[in-house]
Amino acid sequence: MANQKEYLRNRADSKIGKIVIDRDLCIGAASCIAVSSAVYELDNENKVVVIDPNAIDDETLILSAESCPTKAILLFDKEGNQISPK
Repeated sequence: MANQKEYLRNRADSKIGKIVIDRDLCIGAASCIAVSSAVYELDNENKVVVIDPNAIDDETLILSAESCPTKAILLFDKEGNQISPK
């Protein structure tokens, strides 16, 4: 079973309902932080954690997830369908 952390998103203007970080895949490249330091930071294990899932718009959140070289950031819509990575 993957070591995953889930973060719920509750912005009214968002189609994204959940961010999932697969900590087994995360290598600490921090490309997601380069796109949005308001959402992510690295913890003491050099793995990404979400600090504010509602800080940015959907388009920027998708860009941040797609910037991950190992696809460790998964985005789901409010119905539970995976929307990123494709």
